Amino acid sequence: MLEIRNLQVAYGPVVAVHNLSLSVREGELVSILGANGAGKSTTLMAISGLAKIRSGSVHFRGRRLDTMKSHEVVRLGITQAPEGRRLFGPLTVEENLLLGAFIQTDRAVLARRLAWAYELFPRLAERSGQLAGTLSGGEQQMLAIGRALMAEPRLLLLDEPSLGLAPLLVKSIFNTIKSINAAGVTVVLVEQNARAALKLADRAYVLEVGRLVLEGTGPELLGNSRVKNTYLGESG
Repeated sequence: MLEIRNLQVAYGPVVAVHNLSLSVREGELVSILGANGAGKSTTLMAISGLAKIRSGSVHFRGRRLDTMKSHEVVRLGITQAPEGRRLFGPLTVEENLLLGAFIQTDRAVLARRLAWAYELFPRLAERSGQLAGTLSGGEQQMLAIGRALMAEPRLLLLDEPSLGLAPLLVKSIFNTIKSINAAGVTVVLVEQNARAALKLADRAYVLEVGRLVLEGTGPELLGNSRVKNTYLGESG
């Protein structure tokens, strides 16, 4: 479904991603792990058309993405819930959700998509008329994911969905991500919470300073001594 080949992305003279190759099959949940500065978010932005690549290519269902603009990528069926949520604070919960479906004009379709977002996140339904800027951190994260789902993506990119959340909310968010994937949405999950991400993942990739250093299934990497030492706080 998604194929990244020898991707290199740089910010001026600083190379953030070095010759990265990875793939995502339809229906999978794939995690990308790594510390701050590993190139995880940059990789997602390159897929979304938000970061200009220096070399390599990104293909989605046979179409080359890195020559497209970001709104064209959305039309192909890829959406992203970015790190930091980036909501429109002065707008209501429902207005933020509807902005996620800007390419859709059919009212019946919009109503169905809203119903699914509210089914996944009942708290958003309770706060549909509340300003997004007044929500708690966990509620804002729910809204960011719900907004990304409003375009009915084939591929959902999630960037640090657990960042800054209390443990109980983290568990709830990850359970919802599992439900989204089970509903048929392919998911790429960028996370620093390695244990939670690997427990969910069909497969995972580990980046260090922009380079791919490990890949395997979720269970394989959970048992990998390097992952245990570096990301899980266990002795290997």
